[in-house]
Amino acid sequence: MKGDSRSASPFRPARSSRRTHGARPRPDMRGTTVTDVLVVDDQDLIRGGIAALLRAAPGFAGVAEASDGESAVAAALAHRPDVILMDIRLPGIDGITAAERILAGQQGTRSRIIVLTTFDVDEYVYAALRAGASGFLLKDTPPERLISAVTTIAGGDMLFAPAVTRRLIEAYSARTEGPGGDDRTLSRLTNREQDVLRLVARGLGNDEIAAELVVTEATVKTHLHRTMTKLGLRSRAQAVAVAYEAGLVVPGRPVGHPC
Repeated sequence: MKGDSRSASPFRPARSSRRTHGARPRPDMRGTTVTDVLVVDDQDLIRGGIAALLRAAPGFAGVAEASDGESAVAAALAHRPDVILMDIRLPGIDGITAAERILAGQQGTRSRIIVLTTFDVDEYVYAALRAGASGFLLKDTPPERLISAVTTIAGGDMLFAPAVTRRLIEAYSARTEGPGGDDRTLSRLTNREQDVLRLVARGLGNDEIAAELVVTEATVKTHLHRTMTKLGLRSRAQAVAVAYEAGLVVPGRPVGHPC
């Protein structure tokens, strides 16, 4: 499913829009979870290498490719892959615009989008947060970690690597206007929900947050779900963006330090 399109789709039949939001990839006849993936990158070597890696790994039912934003949007809306690996810089519409159109155009269960980046342009990374990306991966991510990341996000979790957090902090440190400080956003949250949001914005996983707050991981997930529902957020990445915009997190302060 490259820019010149393919005659047959490698995906399973398109999923019904009536599926419950957040449903996980379904098991095959042997009970093994299978995942459809769309790889979007205009560089043949990178796109083909990632696609070949996933096709050779167990658990992936179909792996398609697209080399530009327009064909990525068309493929995602027609076939509803579980996960989309999306480069930011694409010919035609960029990866951020493509992600926005895909998420806006899909009803019910939406594809989960992992942004592929080299982090050479910080404003693109931040814009991807706002677009609703479910995770970020560097293009030089080791193969085993890439496969694990796709599987994790396909299962309904989110992936926000510490490296992304560091770059976000650097970007905010360089902003002349500084963090926003919107009390109206934070006023909707309980103190504990703000604690969880602050730690998410620092790049901690649910297990690390649970250890930091001395609660169970299930409790962390409950607080995070309520936070995202109250703020109308679709992804953990958007939660990070809101935390910085509201001034809940200030670059340079320790992880557990209240702002």
